[in-house]
Amino acid sequence: MTTGYVYDEIFLKHNLPGHPENRTRLEETLALLEGADMLARLTHLPARPATLNELTRVHQASYVDQVRKISERGGGHLDPDTYTNADSYQAALMAAGGLVEATLAVIDGRIDNAFALVRPPGHHAMPSRGMGFCLFGNVAIAAQAARVDRSLERVLIVDFDVHHGNGTQAMVEEDPAICFVSTHQYPHYPGTGAAREVGRGQGEGTVVNMPLSSGAGDQVFQQLYQQVLIPIARRFNPHLILVSAGFDAHWDDPLAGLGLSLGGYAWIAQTLVSLANELCAGRIVFTLEGGYHLEVLSHGILNTFHALLGDESVDDPLGPSPWSEPDSQDYIASLRQLHGLDGGR
Repeated sequence: MTTGYVYDEIFLKHNLPGHPENRTRLEETLALLEGADMLARLTHLPARPATLNELTRVHQASYVDQVRKISERGGGHLDPDTYTNADSYQAALMAAGGLVEATLAVIDGRIDNAFALVRPPGHHAMPSRGMGFCLFGNVAIAAQAARVDRSLERVLIVDFDVHHGNGTQAMVEEDPAICFVSTHQYPHYPGTGAAREVGRGQGEGTVVNMPLSSGAGDQVFQQLYQQVLIPIARRFNPHLILVSAGFDAHWDDPLAGLGLSLGGYAWIAQTLVSLANELCAGRIVFTLEGGYHLEVLSHGILNTFHALLGDESVDDPLGPSPWSEPDSQDYIASLRQLHGLDGGR
């Protein structure tokens, strides 16, 4: 396999010391990848700025201009959680453009698959405002690039960040050519992502939310993927899979608690790579979202690269969750019925 990665030092310049989403997330990750001799096995994909045309497929032009002006003035907060500094606008452009470049490289066959190690993250950014640490909707921008610039008929977005990707959903929920599937802690920030949110208008049925209570754990995720996500993906039959990869559903993450282990994350990555091999000639691109326990984040990314390369290696220095896992069969049955997997809707 030829696996690419996107990284640029500009991603370190978007920084606010003491904020959970800071430069050390990528510094620790790159150090581990280098120490594990992983980077030598990967193909570096240079990032480039997203164009205004790419951005305004999902964002209002006035919002893009707002972020630029705030950054040019030295920075400020878009909301209480979401900061900018003098380098944030350029970093956000490069994050979105870097993911687009990785996506097009996979579609064009220049590489087999990829992981965009970009920040600021994107899945909370709304069409007209930033929120939840996110400036621009990276994964939605990349999905539209695949659709518009390469004429792909169907794109599947899988989001396993612990927080619901409300921005991504808002950008794709009326588009029948993009299916958005999310597992997330609920009720939890940002308060969206109820199971009944299934898309709107022509996109009704292409949004699949699987909200979970704290402590769900590895087995619940495996059951959800096997009994809900995989059947829906096969029915949708995508030409590309994009993954919003947040590593904050780990049992020891400081901002949430869904009970996943690093082994559970590795299983998810392996499963999604296998699904891409089955459905869309292996075309899959991961992009970084959340994850605030630095050891979890770096090892989660390392394990994802192992999955992309076809390795069976799994590093889990923290071990399994100490919590007992709930029985989820009734809940999974209700999701299957909601989404017509048992002859329903």
